[in-house]
Amino acid sequence: MAGNILFALGLIVSLGIGFVYFRDLGDVSQMLLKVKRENMVRFIRHEYRLIAIGLGGFLIATLAHFLLGGGPFWVWVIATLLTVLLYGFPYVWVHLGLRNQLNDAAFFPISEARKYVGPTAPVIVIENDGHARAHPDAQIMRPHLAGDTNGLGGEDIVMTYCAMANLGQGYAPRIEGKRLDLEVLAQHGNNLILRDNETGEPIQHIYGFREADRDPNADGPACPLRPEAQMKPWPTYRMTFRGFQKAFPEGEVFLNKPSSNPLLRLLDMATEITFGWGIGRQHQEDAPVMDNMDRSDDRLPNKTYVWGITIGKDAACWTDDFVIENDWIVNATVGGRDVVVSLDPKYESLGVWYNDSGTPVTRCDFWGMSDQGKLQRVETLRAGVFWHVWAEFFPETDINRIGTGAEKTDDVAA
Repeated sequence: MAGNILFALGLIVSLGIGFVYFRDLGDVSQMLLKVKRENMVRFIRHEYRLIAIGLGGFLIATLAHFLLGGGPFWVWVIATLLTVLLYGFPYVWVHLGLRNQLNDAAFFPISEARKYVGPTAPVIVIENDGHARAHPDAQIMRPHLAGDTNGLGGEDIVMTYCAMANLGQGYAPRIEGKRLDLEVLAQHGNNLILRDNETGEPIQHIYGFREADRDPNADGPACPLRPEAQMKPWPTYRMTFRGFQKAFPEGEVFLNKPSSNPLLRLLDMATEITFGWGIGRQHQEDAPVMDNMDRSDDRLPNKTYVWGITIGKDAACWTDDFVIENDWIVNATVGGRDVVVSLDPKYESLGVWYNDSGTPVTRCDFWGMSDQGKLQRVETLRAGVFWHVWAEFFPETDINRIGTGAEKTDDVAA
């Protein structure tokens, strides 16, 4: 009797937690199951504790079966297979399949990158003091994070990337002076969720601050309790690979070359095939491949690419065709700051710049040289992100703003 009770309770605990683990962090499971964000956040914070409890339950059921004669053998066999699947798949997928290159990414000269990247392939670029790095979408899609110990022109800057959002963002991986141990864990709202392994706290990629530091009373875009309680965004922009070659002939290119370990190489191949299939659909179909969105906004088609910025509590975004229709340049005010949106056809890149001259700009090139002098890039630009993702996290955004908009001027910009 006691053996049967322990056997049943052990399997209930084990399989129950295993199902939640698979549902919340299995990633591809979200193609079939809708996951609440609060449940995902809870499992990210307590992953190893919950795994230990779940596997402990399976161990109790196993001991109850073999030592106390609890439960039939065929039930134990099925439970064993389910345990391996429910715990093994998400753990391997997240911690091995999505292993990042936060500190050990490999960057190559353009001559080598030409073997792997086509001329018109989009790349995500960060630059500092003449040191430029390009990150092709196809290369950074699986690792999600790319950086090294040398830094970007002496600055500790890493590229973070979410294929579901089509969003690459450079960040200084520090909060309040302490370097973060970042790991890729999940996605919600079609945007990556990282974890700071030092604190166990989730970080929404598009925001850049820990969940525990979120201001629950924020009016407008979500923001941290303190301005310093977030990763500092680095000016990030998109261009074609051929545009990058013109602008930065000595630049570096991130390449995710196959692992020398044959098992990891097979795992990476399977992961990238799965990613390629899902992301291909994500770019073509109106509905999100993983529909874990909390809201929708039909002002634009879901998969429209937008270039969005946040300044203070104000958010605005632009489409590239709108900028072209306005003779390649748009002047606007966001969060009380004048900005210029400019598309340079030579380098095939759309940028957003601060304009502190007090006069509208009529000409601005890729380098920020304008008729009003040298301009500085807006560091909060999310370049080419899907509209449905931008609207999910910045629902009060304006679209294609010209001139003065809602001037919300608090200090914090998410």
